[in-house]
Amino acid sequence: MERNKKRPRPYKNKTTLTVYLILRGLIILAMIRAIFRQEYQNVFLCALSLILLVMPSVVARKLEIMLPSTLEIIILLFVFAAEILGELNSFYVRVPHWDTMLHTINGFLCAAIGFALVDMLNRNDRFSFQLSPAYLALVAFCFSMTVGVLWEFFEFGGDCLLGLDMQKDTVVNAINSVNLDPTMTNTVVRIKDITDVILVHSDGSQEALGLGGYLDIGLHDTMKDLFVNFIGAAAFSVIGFFFVKGKGRSKVASRFIPQVVSPEEGTDAVQ
Repeated sequence: MERNKKRPRPYKNKTTLTVYLILRGLIILAMIRAIFRQEYQNVFLCALSLILLVMPSVVARKLEIMLPSTLEIIILLFVFAAEILGELNSFYVRVPHWDTMLHTINGFLCAAIGFALVDMLNRNDRFSFQLSPAYLALVAFCFSMTVGVLWEFFEFGGDCLLGLDMQKDTVVNAINSVNLDPTMTNTVVRIKDITDVILVHSDGSQEALGLGGYLDIGLHDTMKDLFVNFIGAAAFSVIGFFFVKGKGRSKVASRFIPQVVSPEEGTDAVQ
């Protein structure tokens, strides 16, 4: 038994390792602060973030693939931006379009994962089929959109079952509804120039919220998230298409496409 054997580092590329260590240090500091403040939900989020930071390296070793350093860094920054900045520091509320940016990146990353999974099968000698570049791009796109839809299901479940507000509200100034049609003939009634919402309490008292419009609960946010997920997925699918079409010669695409490595090369090669 070798007692002095060093533990393997999660990332071999120097730039990726530097980013990983900086983010891990920041998360540990945030966890210590949350412990002192007795914010145990934030402690859990920090622990989850630490696990997610090493997952790309673990998955790469298990699947015997090599993740480009650019893709690895994007994944690491995404985890930090979503959990630590977004949740712990309330960037979802304080920073305009923060959630939109992350959903766009998520669509891009999920397309990369879907593309890599199918591309691994496409390159495997044990399978007799060879998929065209267009089909690979389509599968990557559909995989990403499916993940996006499942995440919206998760947000809806969190709001309904746990009383959360994951599907953020949107203030709108006009609504269209057939439920407001007094003739009950399925005619759309449009109400525009809405400037406020008035709450009528059970005791008959009224309260103006001063929102500047009607409060839409979740629909606009969900559709926006799916649309930007679509943009991210489509962007990567185009990159993947030209990567396969050019037989891996694209330098830009190679920064985002996971590569299958031989057992002799291993997954710990410096990228």
